[in-house]
Amino acid sequence: MEKMSSVFTKLTLGVALATAVVACNQNKTADKATATVAPAAGSTAAKSEIVYINQDTLLTKYNYVKDMTARLETKGKAAQADLQSRGQAFQREVAEYQKNAATMAADARATTEKHLQSKQQELQAYQQNTGAQVQQDQGAEQVKLYEKIADYVKQYAKDKGYKLVLTYQKGNANMLYGDPSLDVTADVLKGLNDAYAKDKK
Repeated sequence: MEKMSSVFTKLTLGVALATAVVACNQNKTADKATATVAPAAGSTAAKSEIVYINQDTLLTKYNYVKDMTARLETKGKAAQADLQSRGQAFQREVAEYQKNAATMAADARATTEKHLQSKQQELQAYQQNTGAQVQQDQGAEQVKLYEKIADYVKQYAKDKGYKLVLTYQKGNANMLYGDPSLDVTADVLKGLNDAYAKDKK
């Protein structure tokens, strides 16, 4: 369960955003295709039709990600507590058997041992199933996150006239540098958080 805190830094957000490529104004001439578009609100510099989003910032400041993290951590802690409780109950049964084994009849001892072995197998299976469920929940949440961001970025790019939206992440060799004038992170983040706030109401 310790992996829960780090899983969000490994989300496939880069893929989600990088694939949100929008082909707009396809009937433009080749000369117009490289022209810059009107600057976004609050920006004084003209922007190219290719922009990027800082993935690290999005992961730390998008409120949906914060709530998603909290949901998964809550589920993870509940699953961990449940497994711990079941494990402790099993250990008590084992300790009780070990305490009384010397005075038990052979058939009673064999029956108890068989029961404990079966219970141990059940506990191991339950632990595996619980771990699989946690991973499934994580996967489902990641799909929702992907869809939210991809859908928003697609519409955002269409509205702004961008033809390509990339992502930047520290240490990601796919994008070593991007001019700050092409960074639309703050604008996208504000829009995502505003939309999420409306969804929560």
